[in-house]
Amino acid sequence: MPGLDAHGKMLVKNFQSAFLEEFGVTVRVYHGVKFADGGATLASVRMKDHEGGKSCSLHGNMKVKTAEDAVKDALGIKIQIEDRHGELADNSVTLGSLR
Repeated sequence: MPGLDAHGKMLVKNFQSAFLEEFGVTVRVYHGVKFADGGATLASVRMKDHEGGKSCSLHGNMKVKTAEDAVKDALGIKIQIEDRHGELADNSVTLGSLR
């Protein structure tokens, strides 16, 4: 099944590129309240109180909120998924419908 597997050793810019290729929309990755540096690893931008070491699989049938929560729970990273117009996506739609 197609999808995107994210892990801590992945660079932010590679995660964003793979997300765009897989789902056709952009994802914002945060380090604290600021956007994460594209050259940083996902592990290096995770929340301080998160243990890390996990991976996360995202699929087109996941709702936006479910995907954002899955990344936060597994990787300790805050993301926000955009719609095709560059606005924040509706939490109740699926990733596949955003394309």
